[in-house]
Amino acid sequence: MFSQRAQTVTPFLVMEILERAQEIQARGREVIHLEVGEPDFPTPSVVCEAGIRAIREGRTRYTHSLGLLPLREAIAEWYGRHYGVEVTPDRILVTPGTSPALLLVLCLLLDPGDEVLMGDPHYACYPNTVRMAGGRPVTVPAPAERGFQPDPADLAARLTGRTKAILVNSPSNPAGTLLAPEALAAVAELGPLVISDEIYHGLVYAGRARSVLEFTDHAVVINGFSKLFAMTGWRLGYAILPRELVRPIRNLQQNFVISAADFVQWAGLAALREAGAAVQEMVATYDRRRRFLVPRLREMGFGVTVEPTGAFYVLADARPFGSDSLALARTLLEETGVAVTPGIDFGPSAEGHLRFSYANGLDRIREGLDRIHAFLRREGRA
Repeated sequence: MFSQRAQTVTPFLVMEILERAQEIQARGREVIHLEVGEPDFPTPSVVCEAGIRAIREGRTRYTHSLGLLPLREAIAEWYGRHYGVEVTPDRILVTPGTSPALLLVLCLLLDPGDEVLMGDPHYACYPNTVRMAGGRPVTVPAPAERGFQPDPADLAARLTGRTKAILVNSPSNPAGTLLAPEALAAVAELGPLVISDEIYHGLVYAGRARSVLEFTDHAVVINGFSKLFAMTGWRLGYAILPRELVRPIRNLQQNFVISAADFVQWAGLAALREAGAAVQEMVATYDRRRRFLVPRLREMGFGVTVEPTGAFYVLADARPFGSDSLALARTLLEETGVAVTPGIDFGPSAEGHLRFSYANGLDRIREGLDRIHAFLRREGRA
């Protein structure tokens, strides 16, 4: 009945946990959400005001398929200012979220059987996106002692004649760790196109994230507004492309997406130009939560081998409490009313781990951990 390609797509387990949590909440029970990677902050007021103003001005029509020129100019300026790289607006494709940007890039690159290399663990949706584009995801173990980031030498060993791209993510989801600059430079030298998911750039609390464009032009950057600017529901992302990919991916955008929403793009422009103070406040708040969460998890018996310094996640070793991460996450939700993400969502190397998101208030994080700790002690697991 369904296509073979569609049947290869597995559930996104964090959404399964979230949807079960919502069912529990609908029955009147309180749930603490430490599972979803969604900022708990409201979208900055300057962004909301720009979006409302754009609607009132009638900016509700199709735009150029690449996106509004003022927004693309602002993105180019952002990358020049933050990374010292020269990006021209004609190399930028604005999309309704980062996931469509990645899917369009992969649809452009892959024929059936072509391979995309990535670390394991990885963002849960990467393999399914590769499969839907007709390709084959190939994973390389990225163990905790390496900060859950792949070794360029291991990536090199898995290269074949079918390797079309290497997909990296720094700061990473699920671990919140950064790929070292020398490692990113080494990945850029391996030969295949590098696709760098930079959606958590700006959410860094020690050191700084480096863009792949600092090391090579043979790369695609995927980025957007959801995480840094608390704009998940606005659905606004973009890709920075090598010049030779622009015309063919524009064809795909014209046919399958047309354009990102007009008024949303004007809101994105305000985010880049006017939301700096709000972003600084959010980043400082995330950092305070991070500095509470990591030592508390360790005190409770969870393993945190490498301290996360970016995004808003901690991937904690939960094997002292159970090796089946999905079963453990479901038990914690049902018994404590605390939602966390099972590590198996992010690949076999993350099995036995739980991902804790600190995109929630400090009081809620504290209460959630108290509930989990009390349950583990009652069960004799802690």
